[in-house]
Amino acid sequence: MTTGRIHLALFLAVLVLLSGTVALWVHAASSRLAAISSAGKGPAAAVATAADEGYCTGALKQILRRVLTSCGLIKGGTQRGCQPMQARNVAAMSGDDFNALFVPLADRAAIIQFDQDSASLDAEAAALLDKTFAAQRGASYFLVVSRASPEGALSYNRELSRKRAQAVLDQIKTKFSDPDLEQEVGLLWLGAEFAQLDKDFCTWHRSRPGELCSTAHLNRSAFIAWIDCRL
Repeated sequence: MTTGRIHLALFLAVLVLLSGTVALWVHAASSRLAAISSAGKGPAAAVATAADEGYCTGALKQILRRVLTSCGLIKGGTQRGCQPMQARNVAAMSGDDFNALFVPLADRAAIIQFDQDSASLDAEAAALLDKTFAAQRGASYFLVVSRASPEGALSYNRELSRKRAQAVLDQIKTKFSDPDLEQEVGLLWLGAEFAQLDKDFCTWHRSRPGELCSTAHLNRSAFIAWIDCRL
């Protein structure tokens, strides 16, 4: 073998050896850096996200945002509670459409029934209200949608509907010591001219399940439900 070839072979051997050594150094340094970074981080932080249940359709989220803003529960709201004519503007839809939005809430909602011309909660109504409100399960907003049956003057039924919503809120305040109550409970009183409940709602959780159920009986009521949607 000539001297030139010997020198070339030796050069290539040294080059391979140096390359291998450098690669090992780099790999070891990377491993140490990764170990140091992991030790400095500690346990991974838990990420909390608001629940977004299956009933939270795009349509429900849209109407919910309007209602909560108008009722003063979302920043920018100007008042507590929504009157019937405002409800039309807030909902921007027919009564049937409005009710249909809440059909998926059947398992979490309840209907608190009142006597005709009355805004007083009886024992059964108070018990169902307490049970429904206590089952918050991490939800953010508790809606109270009160109504009146069609008998009587329009203005009278609007006021009766407002009193029924207020009776529900008063019961909650009396029963529960919740510091966030003012930002959780939204009142929407609808009188008798908007979003009347039909007989299909007779199968829902009612405070008077053993009594006769008609549309008139259903609409002497307050619809209540916890809603947890990511808005």
